[in-house]
Amino acid sequence: MFEKELYSSTETKMKNTLEHFSAELSKIRTGRASSNLLDSIKVDYYGSIVPLNNIAHVSVPEPQSIVIQAFDPNSLELIEKAITSSDLGFTPNNDGNIIRINIPTLTEERRNEMVKIVGKITEENRISVRNARRDANEIIKKHQNENDVSEDEVKRWLHNIQELTNSYIEKINAISENKENEISI
Repeated sequence: MFEKELYSSTETKMKNTLEHFSAELSKIRTGRASSNLLDSIKVDYYGSIVPLNNIAHVSVPEPQSIVIQAFDPNSLELIEKAITSSDLGFTPNNDGNIIRINIPTLTEERRNEMVKIVGKITEENRISVRNARRDANEIIKKHQNENDVSEDEVKRWLHNIQELTNSYIEKINAISENKENEISI
């Protein structure tokens, strides 16, 4: 019973890390437009801070542009202000009906910077997965000392946690490699 609970809670921590990692990478710019690039934009909409996608429809009609169509046309200026003040470096074009953002192609230097950023985020999340493993291993060893658990059982538990860790590290590496390939294209 103890082993299943520990394994399940450790897997949940690792799964959350993987989801967080994927969300972080989706915000990193590649050479192509993506509506995910604007996920971090929050708009001061009549005194409330709301996510952009709650007050507007974001679409990608072409590989190099993003179109934002506000549900309330009066909010276009607020959206434009939020995008301009963000750290994304986009210049929105407001024509009174929609906002269009042109995504410039990345220079080789900028691509290399983005790959380094992806590498840094990847390593941070690998460490997070390893920390979940370490926490589980400490609980196993504590459980071994407090209860009469055989060495073979402890080794099996540690092995299972290590296998879980390896599988999540492989998933992180695969996602990271795909993102680096997207940036490099």
